[in-house]
Amino acid sequence: MKAFFEKVTPEPGESWAFLDRRLPDGIPFEWHQHPEFELTLTINSRGHRYVGDDVKPYDDGDLVLIGPGIPHSWHSREAVDPMRPHVALVVWFTREWVTGLTTLFPETARIGGMLARAAQGLSFGQAARDEVGPLIEAMRSAASARRLVLLLDVLTTLCQDPDAVSLANIPAAPLELAADPRMARVLAYLHDHFAEPVSVSRMAELACISNSAFHRMFKRHTRMTMVGYINRLRIGRACAMLIDSAMPIATIAAEVGFTNLSLFNRHFARAKGVTPSNFRKRHRSMLTTLS
Repeated sequence: MKAFFEKVTPEPGESWAFLDRRLPDGIPFEWHQHPEFELTLTINSRGHRYVGDDVKPYDDGDLVLIGPGIPHSWHSREAVDPMRPHVALVVWFTREWVTGLTTLFPETARIGGMLARAAQGLSFGQAARDEVGPLIEAMRSAASARRLVLLLDVLTTLCQDPDAVSLANIPAAPLELAADPRMARVLAYLHDHFAEPVSVSRMAELACISNSAFHRMFKRHTRMTMVGYINRLRIGRACAMLIDSAMPIATIAAEVGFTNLSLFNRHFARAKGVTPSNFRKRHRSMLTTLS
């Protein structure tokens, strides 16, 4: 798995970023995170969506808002129409962008409340998806000024959605990852090497600080210890492997970095509330329902 700390750069003259991603062969599992808010509309695709500790099936028209610093990925299983590509329409904007918006225009204050909820990830209801989906699709061909108006329309509509559901079982406090390049280096390394033995001293050296200072910095940015963060990455990857392969559970445990199967089972059950085998059965059942 290629996991990474993603750098998002708006086009010149624009204050936020938009991506029209079309993938004829499907959406790959790319476990990553970034300091921006992300709103993603997925079209012509079915599979599983991973947001923090939350793993759920997604279908055509899936719409989620993800807060800063939440690891996430999609992994497609099939296209709704095999003759057309999988599509992800993605909007990124910063916390500073939102603060400026709500400060300048008090009418947008409710957007700020919705974005606070997005610290755990939000999935929107069918009615809201039907209303804003065409607006997001219209962003593809709109000029930058018109695209901004469309985004404001989308956000003001979504903040009134009574069916929006929080996704991830992670701390609700907003994470502030981007401001410190030391954390960016550490997280990039952990996401690439989480299945390997990782020492605090090695990460402290990478961050150019002492071990004790590293512990404080890591917990301040992630609201958890490094060991807890690594275990979350390992369990997240194990979830993907349990769903998408017939690989034995012991092999999966070893692949994600657990040398002891009993320890893997305990950590998995603590994180997901079920054993690895029951998790696999439950999600295989979901896949059958989607078929």
